[in-house]
Parts: sequence; C-alpha cells; structure tokens
Amino acid sequence: MSELFLPRSAWVLSGSAVGWGDPLLETCDAVVFLTLDAELRMRRLREREVARYGEVDEGAHRVFFEWARGYDDPTFAGRSLVKHERWLAATSQPVLRLDAAAPVPDLVDAVNLWLE
Repeated sequence: MSELFLPRSAWVLSGSAVGWGDPLLETCDAVVFLTLDAELRMRRLREREVARYGEVDEGAHRVFFEWARGYDDPTFAGRSLVKHERWLAATSQPVLRLDAAAPVPDLVDAVNLWLE
C-alpha cells in the first residue's frame, strides 16, 4: 500500500485499516469515520449483494451476514465498532465522525469543509 499511496500528493483509503494499515495512518492528514445504524447497514449490505449477485441466497450468504451483524457486538472477535473506537482513540490524526445515512454529496461537502 505504501508504494501505491505514498508517492501521490493526495489519496483516500476507504475501508478498515485497523492493524495492517497502521504504517499508512502515520502519513495521513486526517481520518474520516463513517457510522451507520445497524439496521440500515444490514439493509444496504443486502441491497449491495442483490445488485452484485441477483437474489440473495440466505444459505450462501448466511456466514457473511452473521459476520456483518457482529460489528455492533462488543464481544465479537471480528471487525467491530469497539475495535475501531480503540484504533481511533490511539491515533494522533484528527478524526471527523459522520453519519453515513446522509446523502453522499452532503458527506463529501462535510469532509471538504472540515479540511479547509
């Protein structure tokens, strides 16, 4: 990732970088943390899976959806809100928290205003 991002004058990394992305975090100007109500997040995930694969087969997608539902469970061993909050608390970079339920143009505007 360093070879891809660091030579650029500006870049955005989307997704969870907990653990593996820590060396990149040191080079970031800021972190934008998007949250979303669990029910809406699961609905969007289901819609995304339908868009990608057609009808969602509950059996085939069961493991994925169970994993995704675990995000808000503080005892979940996988990627979780608790782990992300710990990671955010340890960073020295400024963190902008946004509700991802907002329309994308509004989120972009919020980030641009914050970075000015």
